[in-house]
Amino acid sequence: MTSFPIPRRAIAFSVFVATLAACSSTPVDRFYTLGGGAATVAPPPATAGLAPLYFEMRPVTVPAQLRRPQMVVSTGAGTIDLEEHHRWAGPLAEEIGNSLSLGIAARLGGVDVYRSAAPDGSTLYRIGADVQRFESHPGSHALVDAVWSVRRLADGQPGGAMQTCRSVFQEPVGMGHDALVAGHRAALDKLSATIARAVRAQAEGQAPACPAG
Repeated sequence: MTSFPIPRRAIAFSVFVATLAACSSTPVDRFYTLGGGAATVAPPPATAGLAPLYFEMRPVTVPAQLRRPQMVVSTGAGTIDLEEHHRWAGPLAEEIGNSLSLGIAARLGGVDVYRSAAPDGSTLYRIGADVQRFESHPGSHALVDAVWSVRRLADGQPGGAMQTCRSVFQEPVGMGHDALVAGHRAALDKLSATIARAVRAQAEGQAPACPAG
């Protein structure tokens, strides 16, 4: 049997094709954000011409299993998957806090001064949120369960009772990660609207009261 040497060009081409095939099979990381969805909400007409309402959106807390960059997806009763190639753009707690801050500010015509300072003599509303459940069920629903609080401070001192409430929002979603993110954004938008109503009620002198349901 006679053997013929394989041209170097053919070998190089085969290596190039194999490299392309390997690269094409490597999943591409995708990054998602929860912020920005409510930024286009116009403040109610009642805020027109009034001084800005100042609030502090305190750092949000989330369960330990969610303190990771990967999306956590529910796969059944008591089981989850970590979506290695589908990640949050920032720490999930910060993503949630930013979403709530933007939504509350947009609805109140307010200013979040957590990282700065409110003007001297102004009334400030301190807001906290502890997210107890943040569930992603592909093809079913996205759920946000949070305990939140609002407290009015005048000249830096507590000026009213602490309002602490719990809200649960569940949004139907289709298949895919984009649908899950959209569902969570919608749930957080409803949560920010609920908290904004509580702040507005306190600003108008109403006694703190948790929303029904």
